Amino acid sequence: MELSESVQRGLQSLADPSAFDQSSYQALVDVSFRSLLSSHADPGVLDQPELKHVDQIRLKQSHTATTTFILEAVKQNADEPTISIGRCPPHINDASWRLQYHVKNDQIDKVNEPFYLIALNTENKGSSEDINFTCTVEQLQDLVGKLKDAAKSVEKASQM
Repeated sequence: MELSESVQRGLQSLADPSAFDQSSYQALVDVSFRSLLSSHADPGVLDQPELKHVDQIRLKQSHTATTTFILEAVKQNADEPTISIGRCPPHINDASWRLQYHVKNDQIDKVNEPFYLIALNTENKGSSEDINFTCTVEQLQDLVGKLKDAAKSVEKASQM
């Protein structure tokens, strides 16, 4: 679905918690649908108590963007996956691990190689799933280092 820059900006302002809290966001979405479904134009459609604190210019831009988005979605016969702006990765609920040893294999008599069995319990949209994998000590150290780097990046980004 192609949306103009002004529509994208209007929709992005809806995600700004300093401009729209949860109740004003819900009120704007309700008003947008009502204005499209109404058989007559109501000049006071944006005069809702939940929308009084929102800057009027931003409110009108967001209302226009929302109604445009709704009309485009209907025109394209869009469903939820089509209009989704991104995917939500699974949330890790729990992690467990176990250290094991390869004592020997088919080709060599003795291997004596340690490896880790890692199990991640994840949840995505209410459904639970286990992700299991094995790795060597070096691979696990590399993974831990990358996770620490990611945690530092998130911490820095949250302080800006």
